[in-house]
Amino acid sequence: MVDCCALNLARGLLIGGVLCPSAWATPDTVQPDFGPLKTYAQSPLQSTSLSPQLRSGFALPEDSLEFYANATASSIWAETDEYRADYYQSTFSTGLMWQVTEGWQLELDASWRIALDTHLDNLTIGFHKLFGIDQNGRQQVPRHSFDIAIPEYDVAYSDFEGETLSRTFTLYSGWQVIDYPNEALSIGASLYYNYVGSGPFHTHNFEQALQINYSYHQDRHRFHAMFGGVYRKNPAALIPYNKLTYAAAAGWQYQFNGPHRFLLEYHFYEGASEATSALSQASNEILTGYRYHFSSSVLELILIENVFNMDNSPDVAITLGYRQRW
Repeated sequence: MVDCCALNLARGLLIGGVLCPSAWATPDTVQPDFGPLKTYAQSPLQSTSLSPQLRSGFALPEDSLEFYANATASSIWAETDEYRADYYQSTFSTGLMWQVTEGWQLELDASWRIALDTHLDNLTIGFHKLFGIDQNGRQQVPRHSFDIAIPEYDVAYSDFEGETLSRTFTLYSGWQVIDYPNEALSIGASLYYNYVGSGPFHTHNFEQALQINYSYHQDRHRFHAMFGGVYRKNPAALIPYNKLTYAAAAGWQYQFNGPHRFLLEYHFYEGASEATSALSQASNEILTGYRYHFSSSVLELILIENVFNMDNSPDVAITLGYRQRW
């Protein structure tokens, strides 16, 4: 399913390039910097709640716009004495960022997260074998399952393929604090609404976040860092969520000759729940990204892998994204 979506996206981008030659001009022209990778947390609890994103501390040119669309396929696997999770989730996101004034930025994001069978178990097991990573019991169960069980909270869902996990709208507003040629600092606030009207994951809840963003540019190198906190007044979820959590992230980008960029990021999310020992621990995600630049747009390919806590983060996730500026 996701492979078909990615193919359709690629076809759409190709058609867009034919219709809008300015977006697909030769990469020898001056190319804007698109900052950190455009993606979202993939850990089970963090992906279905508000999680601060790594953002650039630099503002866009005044009155400019950035449109983005991406698709992510993720494999979730966790098995402890307290809970078990074995399923796939796919995320489709689109949004628009607007630099309203020199120091004020707005962004509206809409995301849909659904349980689709993307057959990532084979890829995950092969990847773990290749690099000598422990399978953590994955080979002892059937592949391509959709199961969640948390006995303490009477949660037991099976065969929920096709169910919506979250449907969210997020409004982000950023304000510039420092804006020098080589470094910048900004602060931002997010309002998040998640609504799932029916099914095992039905919910409706608001969440809020504050974050600070810092960026530094030097020659071919770009460095970004973020620290933020999330507040949930009345979190609606299958298990109790913590009302206050924090997150931090850092990223590095290297610009090769021409249109190619390599990006490496580390995202840290505090445990979002005290319901089980594993979920109370932090989630750690490593992102490796490749970005190809056109004159005013980019394509991004991102690989997300968990580290440290194998029972509170995705086994693997893959994102394909497109971003366009005017």
